[in-house]
Amino acid sequence: MAAVPLDKACRLINHGPAVLVSSRHGGVDDVMAASWACALDFSPPKLTVVLDKATRTRPLVEASGVFLIQVPTAAQLQLTHVVGTNSLADMPDKLARAGVELFGVDGHDLPFVAGCAAWLACRLVPEPHNQDRYDLFIGEVVGAWADTRVFRDGHWHFQDADPAWRSLHYIAGGQFYAIGESLTV
Repeated sequence: MAAVPLDKACRLINHGPAVLVSSRHGGVDDVMAASWACALDFSPPKLTVVLDKATRTRPLVEASGVFLIQVPTAAQLQLTHVVGTNSLADMPDKLARAGVELFGVDGHDLPFVAGCAAWLACRLVPEPHNQDRYDLFIGEVVGAWADTRVFRDGHWHFQDADPAWRSLHYIAGGQFYAIGESLTV
């Protein structure tokens, strides 16, 4: 895991992967899957993510004011599906059942999911109208890291990595695709 300069942080989600969203508040950690996340701005780096009112992660984000966006890998397909289709409200042991291993990073009180290809720590940019009406949350990226086996020198290197490191792209009904081959113009 290596730090990624914040001016390159948008590249960690620019290719449209399914992501894991995690947050912590009041001694509760949660992780959910989300498909609607994208880069929003470069300086300071910002991103958007849709967090439905029915999720358990959303109130943790709203209460703590921070959240984490992570890029899961093909090796984490089952984990991603389990955290994306089950709620902590209905399954209190959801993270254990999904095989989620959490770790911490100094200076960030957030639950990082082990095994991901990238992590973006975000400070919530409150936009109550967007959050209430559209479930749309804005985060300012305050820290970014990536696994150097698949992201280094400011670029993804899926073509050089084991296929298990490819990012996931959700379609519907439990169907995902892994990112494909590199095409250069």
